[in-house]
Formats: sequence, structure tokens, C-alpha cells
Amino acid sequence: QVQLVESGGGLVQAGGSLRLSCAASGRTFNNYAMGWFRQAPGKEREFVAAISWSGGRTNYADSVKGRFTISRDNAKNTVYLQMNSLKPEDTAVYYCAADSTRVVHATESFYNYWGQGTQVTVSS
Repeated sequence: QVQLVESGGGLVQAGGSLRLSCAASGRTFNNYAMGWFRQAPGKEREFVAAISWSGGRTNYADSVKGRFTISRDNAKNTVYLQMNSLKPEDTAVYYCAADSTRVVHATESFYNYWGQGTQVTVSS
């Protein structure tokens, strides 16, 4: 089992920045690739970004490319999502997830464990 706890969400004005963190406990953190997903009200959950077990590979949704950066610190069992130039359409609950295949995937079905989510609200 892996337990994931997100933090860092909040209310920010358009153009602002937030950094989300996801702390993992349980099994060895570097056995997992990590991903961030988000779900806006009335919409399906969607992929945001993913990072391989070593941090050597990343993948981003087109909608966030160039604005968001995923990173991880295996010594701290934590994955981060730095979000810059935020837009109102980035408003959503953001979830981190762990993928035991250790490589980046954009598909939810590869992810074994999920956090409870953290709310990000971007005002215009």
C-alpha cells in the first residue's frame, strides 16, 4: 500500500502561481512513477503531468505544457507540481497518483494508488 497526501492548493488570481506537493508513505517511493490529474466541476478527471521513477522522464498535457512543471524528491518521498501562469480553466481538484510500472503514463488505469485531492481555484 502507498498512502498519498496532497497539499498546497488554494485560491489564486489568474496569472499567479501555486506549488502542489504530494507526500507518499508506505512502500518504497522510487518504485513508482507519479502523476498528477485534475477534475473540474462537471467534467471527467484528466491527465496533467507524470514523472518516471527516477525523474528522468516527464510528460505533460498540452493544456499545461510550458506552464506547469512536475518534479520529485525521492529522498523526501514527495512529488511536486509547480503551476505558473494559472488560468481560470485550471480550476479543479488536483490528485496525485502512483504507478507501479515506474514509467510515465497519461492513462488513469495504470495508476494503482490515489490521493484525496487538493482544490485549486483560479479567479479571473
